[in-house]
Amino acid sequence: MNLLAIDTATEKFSVALSSGNPAGTDTRLLTVDAGLRHSELLMDSIDILLKTAGLKPEQLSGVVCTGGPGSFTGLRIGFALAKGLALALDIPFTAIPTLDCMARPFSFWPGIVAPVIDAKKGAFFCALFRDGGRLGPDMDASPAEIAAAITNALLPAAHSPLPILLVGPAAQMLYEKIKELPAEKQPASDIKLGGPRWGDAQTLLEIAIEKNFPENKSGFFAGPEYIRKSDAELSAASRK
Repeated sequence: MNLLAIDTATEKFSVALSSGNPAGTDTRLLTVDAGLRHSELLMDSIDILLKTAGLKPEQLSGVVCTGGPGSFTGLRIGFALAKGLALALDIPFTAIPTLDCMARPFSFWPGIVAPVIDAKKGAFFCALFRDGGRLGPDMDASPAEIAAAITNALLPAAHSPLPILLVGPAAQMLYEKIKELPAEKQPASDIKLGGPRWGDAQTLLEIAIEKNFPENKSGFFAGPEYIRKSDAELSAASRK
């Protein structure tokens, strides 16, 4: 089984390829600091992975990509390419939530894990996880709102506060914003930084394989989960 994973949710995109061979399974990962050049560099990056694995596109078994939230443009490019490959090659496609991918490598953490992406305009895309499971839906929220959500998640463990781990590309930024809040609005628990982590395409592969993809395929007609409306949509709505 040869699976291709595409992560374009942030400015640093990644692609990963899991390929089967007689000796087992090989996984290749390529991370690119693309800025705004996803559309220019993504296909070339996939081509490099296929060539290093000695595979042709028609030998792929399925394609998976990050489903959002994240960069509006990045997500659209990732979905378009992933679906285009799936349609052209007649192979399955599925998408997996971005924040699930960011949280998974930290499932060992003994408290709450909060993956964070900068959503601009003073807000962050964030979700809370514990023991690898979600504690709630994705949020598009201010630092104060995220701090309040963490506090609510800590309530069942009030007598033994759980440590909090902020991870993802905007973890440091959110940490600093929370520390600027009045003391009474900060979570009553220790906050640590997992630091920025890139290359979530490899985690995409792990989740997809765990969910028995491509046998258990889903979401071919789904689109990115943006959470927030685009600036163009907000501008159009304001003119009505």
